[in-house]
Amino acid sequence: MKAAVHERFGPPGVVGVVEVPVPVPGVNDVLIKVLATTVTSAECNMRQGKPVWGRVILGFRRPRKRLRTLGLEVAGVVEAVGAGVQRFAPGDEVFGFTGFAVGGHAEYLRMPATGSLAPKPVGLSFEQAAAAVDGATTALFFLRDKVGVRPGQRVLINGASGSIGTYAVQLAKHLGAEVVGVCGPNNVELVKSLGADEVIDYTERDFTADHGRYDVIFDAVAKSSFPKSRRALRPGGKYVPTTGFDNNFWALWTMVRGGPKVVIGMSVNKNGTLPVIKDLLESGTLRVVIDRTYPLDQIADAYRHVDTGHKRGNVVITVGSPA
Repeated sequence: MKAAVHERFGPPGVVGVVEVPVPVPGVNDVLIKVLATTVTSAECNMRQGKPVWGRVILGFRRPRKRLRTLGLEVAGVVEAVGAGVQRFAPGDEVFGFTGFAVGGHAEYLRMPATGSLAPKPVGLSFEQAAAAVDGATTALFFLRDKVGVRPGQRVLINGASGSIGTYAVQLAKHLGAEVVGVCGPNNVELVKSLGADEVIDYTERDFTADHGRYDVIFDAVAKSSFPKSRRALRPGGKYVPTTGFDNNFWALWTMVRGGPKVVIGMSVNKNGTLPVIKDLLESGTLRVVIDRTYPLDQIADAYRHVDTGHKRGNVVITVGSPA
């Protein structure tokens, strides 16, 4: 089978498509024929071996063998199942998240049947389904489960035009909040179309100067910080970053001290959120935003585009066809 592999850390050119053996499912595994996957900022960092402390997991001098094929989000068809699997059957259309095992940038993927996997939303293409996995479930995890966004609250989404931010705008609105999106000038109309009540062009206005205006600041792109953002929070407000090692310190610090809080977490097991996202997609409540689509053979170009930091929504990789 074809798989995108990087043997060393570095720029997009280190990724090449090669032939590797098809994985064999174990007794409790499923083998998925991957039809679509994505390239995200997270994978761009992993490809570069960033952050440096992450090399404890990724590999110190070069990527660990099992992490040389990246790919977190997938959609496809179950090709085979192990003898102990009852949750899925061959022919099932699925979408899911590979987690720390990665491996989605390939024609076939082996996953535990208990992994973050669910039936593909009816009416969506495989490309749309793959693009609706991590961004949507991460936004739901933080906004609903970690901070409990509710009607009447004022929620700011920093990075509102990205893969997490586009879903965060829609989900915060769905939860009843008044939503303010922050993005660049080229994406203002997109963010408005997703339901934002107000959109801030960060080249013209600094949201951190909005003293005491927000109940929640959801930073989907790690372009701000708690020290900068805290003055924009209302008393009891919450700053919610999706990444950033230093936020562990701020979470502990604000737990001890009074005032606004930093809320952190990791959205890895998505079995509780994927079915919710599936229903919201099928009902038309959530919209999938796809910037560009590339075939697997051009995945290095996809990495180059994501590396620019200016993608809108999601960048999708087509891998195969259902037949």
